[in-house]
Amino acid sequence: MAEKKIIAVTGATGAQGGGLVRAILNDPHGAFAARAITRKPDSQAARELAKRGAEVVKADLDDETSMGKAFAGAQGAFCVTNFWEHFSPEKELSQAATLASAAKAAGVAHVIWSTLEDSRRWVPLTDDRMPTLMGSYKVPHFDAKGQADGFFTELGVPTTFLLTSFYWDNLIHFGMGPRQGDDGALTFALPTGDRKLPGIAAEDIGKCAYGIFARGADLIGKTVGIAGEHLTGAEMSASLARALGREVRFVAVPHAVYRGLGFPGAEDLGNMFQFNHDFAGDFCAARDIAFSRSLNPALQTFDGWLAANKDRIPIQ
Repeated sequence: MAEKKIIAVTGATGAQGGGLVRAILNDPHGAFAARAITRKPDSQAARELAKRGAEVVKADLDDETSMGKAFAGAQGAFCVTNFWEHFSPEKELSQAATLASAAKAAGVAHVIWSTLEDSRRWVPLTDDRMPTLMGSYKVPHFDAKGQADGFFTELGVPTTFLLTSFYWDNLIHFGMGPRQGDDGALTFALPTGDRKLPGIAAEDIGKCAYGIFARGADLIGKTVGIAGEHLTGAEMSASLARALGREVRFVAVPHAVYRGLGFPGAEDLGNMFQFNHDFAGDFCAARDIAFSRSLNPALQTFDGWLAANKDRIPIQ
């Protein structure tokens, strides 16, 4: 039997990286072995991956030496950063530069960089349609990732640039699920207006990444986008109503109101939803559902995801 090729996975205990590690482990006859990279190899999540057969390696995105060692000998590397851990686009840029340099030094043959659009290509900083944030960004958690694409390109790292979509899991973990009013009625509020929003189950991002690695080199140098469905807020509300067995009314929150809600990241997310809304045609076109399903035949629809997860969505 040929020796399996190692895929080194950053964020291995998180949503995207964890999904990829599980996809590799769930295909015992596949061509790849999973190397799960984490800062905390003794965490419960890391121990569970090790128990299932992943090689768990300690490394830190802020330490290029440790990342170089973690990538050594790997055929592929999945690179992802977590803006919401620190809310700093500068830190995200630094970490992306570290990932690109470490992958180049290790000679990794195929990198997937989990990225997003740099919204400043559509809305320059001088454009007052939405406020400029942190002095240099319109949508900080998008813009830093999009800007970081250049690190991989300039170093000649063989990279597939993977555009992800809105996690449906945000309804569980990010407080975006339905809320119950004083009259007992449920409302689902998002600043999406009547435009479609590409969404995906977080687990499916990792499965699609696995499909990219399985395809080999033909997607190197390309930007590809993935989504499970493109849905309006009203369509999501209808799905929620079917799953929960209760009426769910959609409320289209104005972007300015959402930016002013005051929770950490509200301005960033308000701008993100406005960017998604104002450029919905471009945003949806970049995330082809049929292509996503070709990478991951088990790709979930929103209704399918709700059937499996409705009991995990807190009603606020």
